[in-house]
Amino acid sequence: MAGDRSPTARALTALELIQDSPGITAERLAERLGVSERAARRYVAILREAEIPIDSVRGPYGGYRVGRGLRPPPVVFTAAEALALVMAALDGHHDADDVGTPVGSALGKVVRSLPESVAAPVRAVRHGTAPAPGPDALRPDPATAAALVQARAAHRRVRLAYRSENGNAWEAVVDPWAVVVRHGRWYLLCYSHGAQARRAFRVDRIGGVEPRAETFSLPAGLDPVAELEAHLAQGWEFEVVVEVRAPAHRARAWLPPDLGRLEAVDGSSCRLVGTTSNPYWIAERLAAVPVPIRVVGGPELHATVRSLGRHMLAATEAPPRLRSPGST
Repeated sequence: MAGDRSPTARALTALELIQDSPGITAERLAERLGVSERAARRYVAILREAEIPIDSVRGPYGGYRVGRGLRPPPVVFTAAEALALVMAALDGHHDADDVGTPVGSALGKVVRSLPESVAAPVRAVRHGTAPAPGPDALRPDPATAAALVQARAAHRRVRLAYRSENGNAWEAVVDPWAVVVRHGRWYLLCYSHGAQARRAFRVDRIGGVEPRAETFSLPAGLDPVAELEAHLAQGWEFEVVVEVRAPAHRARAWLPPDLGRLEAVDGSSCRLVGTTSNPYWIAERLAAVPVPIRVVGGPELHATVRSLGRHMLAATEAPPRLRSPGST
């Protein structure tokens, strides 16, 4: 690993290893650097001469760790890490090149702190990429998301100001169980004291978060992702019941939990049961299922599937022949 790199470069690599593995021994540090223990200790000495606080702890569980000091240790990125960070930011935030946004401003600071040999390809990717935002990606206000995460960490109940999709506004007192990011959308999984039930709110529709004095405890064994997906398939106005000619464990590959729950009928078939506010959304996904299916519940879904089927059949039919002028 050492190669022909300069002592300063190796010292910075040693700092990165110490940051990533607090308590790393001189022997292990030397092994990771590909040098002798004496050389590893010399790189630690270089860091200390640069006023970076590296503490040594004696004993069988001792080793090097970054201590507390007046100046924080520098953050060191490899070229691959810097590029991956920029690509992730562009993928999730399609306005990441706009210095007027928090993400764009933060990303600019990161790029400016990089050595030129690393920064040049990063700038090329950042300015030469034209990402297109996905239709479902909606980012909430960072302050709102942070307030919810902090309330969850402190187990503090909160009062929310919320606006529904159709514009109705109300307030709710909830226990914030988890913030879940799913397919580009941020959700708050919580217990609503007004409804006395579990609820999932879109974080981008939350207009304010007011912490309260009351605290709460998380339900035992809570799986936030599974709970959210199950919740998103229930409580809507239109019924969904579909028989699927495949066992439930196979059907799950085509019918994720947000469409409904899968109930085994026998060893070779199962039933999808749920609700939806958008039958067409369900029908589109049913069209991609590669085994026989039959809609047995939900008149709205039944009508939508028939309409979609007629539309797709019409797309395969030959257009009517045009008659020539003067023909009878």
